[in-house]
Amino acid sequence: MEIYLIVGGLVAGTLAGLLGIGGGVIMVPLLVSLGFQPVVAVGTSTVAIIITAVAGTVQNARMGYWQLNKILSLGIPAAFTAPLGSYLAAQLPDKWLLIAFAIMLLVNIYLMQLRANLKESPETSFNQSEDQATPVNSQTNLLQRFGAVMFIGGIAGLMAGLFGIGGGVIMVSLQVLLLGDTIKAAIQTSLAVIMITAVSAVIAHGVQGNVAVMPGIILGLGGVLATQFSTRLLPRLPNQVVILLFNVFMLVMSGYIYYQALNLP
Repeated sequence: MEIYLIVGGLVAGTLAGLLGIGGGVIMVPLLVSLGFQPVVAVGTSTVAIIITAVAGTVQNARMGYWQLNKILSLGIPAAFTAPLGSYLAAQLPDKWLLIAFAIMLLVNIYLMQLRANLKESPETSFNQSEDQATPVNSQTNLLQRFGAVMFIGGIAGLMAGLFGIGGGVIMVSLQVLLLGDTIKAAIQTSLAVIMITAVSAVIAHGVQGNVAVMPGIILGLGGVLATQFSTRLLPRLPNQVVILLFNVFMLVMSGYIYYQALNLP
């Protein structure tokens, strides 16, 4: 089992750095395939997500990609909604938890396509500060932006607790759609926020007894190695390539998770 966990961690860590996700979309299906109950797979993946997110964020910070105000504004509401998500995960039947997971991934493809169909704003420079970022609409006032940030953080935390994914899967799409961030900037912010959501989620799942600590640590250590590579690779890739990778990955994993759900009693 350990070798599968290490390989899964390497794949999850690569995705964490490239796509700004905690890697739960790989780790949850892997743990289910290895015989873990879906809700335990969700709780266990959050342990690994903390490790991979910290490693990726430290690397991003060293490279100068760090917006503390935005990270906290998204992370604080996420920390409050993650326990609610973990509670809901414990209430759902295993099959419906996985089906909901698969649907959530497809929704992200729709959100990214919706953004692509909107009038494109000038691309935000990868090294710009938060104050320099270009919003979707230049007339968007501060209150609207605050509401969007609270909504994104809250939804991300809910998804983190419910699906064990760190929240980055939905957070990246919504930052691009509602805040006008480029996908690379959204990925880097998302990875840092995931640290906050994962800690909140793992505490909530741990209280309910839904965390297998050692498998989570093994997954996380594999992820640490991979994030060192993927966070360095991300700035070199064109935005359209990253978007394509994001959408293709969401589609493939959605189909695989739905297949797993159909095989549950």
